Amino acid sequence: MMDSLLVKNVLLDGARTDILIENHRFRSLNAPEGTVADEAIDADGMAILPPFYNTHTHAAMSLLRGYADDMPLQKWLRDYIWPYEDKLTAADIREGSRLAVREMVKTGTVFFSDMYFDIEETIRIVQETGMRAAIGVTFVEAHSKSQLAEKLDMLSHWSDPSGGLITLTVAPHAIYTVGPDLLVRCSETACRLGLKLHIHLSETQKEVEDCLREQGTTPVRYLDRLGVLGPEVVAAHVVHVDDEEAEILAARGVTVAHCPCSNMKLASGVFPYERLRKAGCRITLGTDGDSSNNNLDMREEMKFAALLAKVSSGDPAAMPAEEAFAIATRNGAEAFGFDAGVIAVGKLADALLVRLDDERMLPCHHLLSNWVYAAGSSCIDTVICNGRILMKNRIL
Repeated sequence: MMDSLLVKNVLLDGARTDILIENHRFRSLNAPEGTVADEAIDADGMAILPPFYNTHTHAAMSLLRGYADDMPLQKWLRDYIWPYEDKLTAADIREGSRLAVREMVKTGTVFFSDMYFDIEETIRIVQETGMRAAIGVTFVEAHSKSQLAEKLDMLSHWSDPSGGLITLTVAPHAIYTVGPDLLVRCSETACRLGLKLHIHLSETQKEVEDCLREQGTTPVRYLDRLGVLGPEVVAAHVVHVDDEEAEILAARGVTVAHCPCSNMKLASGVFPYERLRKAGCRITLGTDGDSSNNNLDMREEMKFAALLAKVSSGDPAAMPAEEAFAIATRNGAEAFGFDAGVIAVGKLADALLVRLDDERMLPCHHLLSNWVYAAGSSCIDTVICNGRILMKNRIL
């Protein structure tokens, strides 16, 4: 196992330097001449940047890419996606996860928060790859008592086979597939075990209207009334919320996983970025699944997030490049408790080496502007996670 890595001649904050990684962390950002390591990379012509942390996806749904496009969410789910998923085997989940993980690493992602089923297969693939992941144990009301007991037992007796790279989350699918008693039980389980609770929330106007009719209130207020909302919650989408709901989410410390491409493709609505930001919510970025995006490219997601914020607010200064970059990188790492997401001494060594001679990176008036607005994932030469090389010279 490689314990040290020297990245030579790399651009960091506008200056060329040698960076030493030891025992999974950045040991020096200005290593002296003559420093030796178990492995060295000559990064001349490249910049080092934090990688991406994808806070909401469904990895194995890569098998459904292009299967059912151009239709509303509820029709998409009930008439196409759920019937297709009923036919998937454990082997299918394994290969779908393998395809997704390859796609994520090649596009610069070192962590993803997943929500699916047959999770043992996804865990196996993640472990082989060396990525970080938070794998959701998904709950829906249709589960039998024995299925529910099995899932709760798995959460209680989980042992990470990766040495700290993989964790589980409690993942009630949504308020329209999980009843109040099970939602509360999921929340209590997450709090008791110190795990994240991952849920779809306020994704569509129909979800809001149904909740108003059935519960007499909106989805955010409903979960707050149940006592489900807290700092352990990662809420995906959060498209349809008012000012008071944004303040509730911020006050409870909920992390919001913004999925701009999926929201636009399914016409779910326009993410209220300014409302949530002003309320003080921690906003992160997710791709959703390949079936509704239709890729897992977080660099592309970052650009769409910035452009959507600008056009929806009518303000070209909304979500500047630095802010878009932060929600795709540091915010996601912080939300899941990783001491990572920035290139700094002592931080966990997650990083990308990005080629500066690529046509989309030239001229380089402002590195982050190029990275957010101009680049493609093909600019990524090397991906490092936890001090380990996952891809080098674009070879996994």
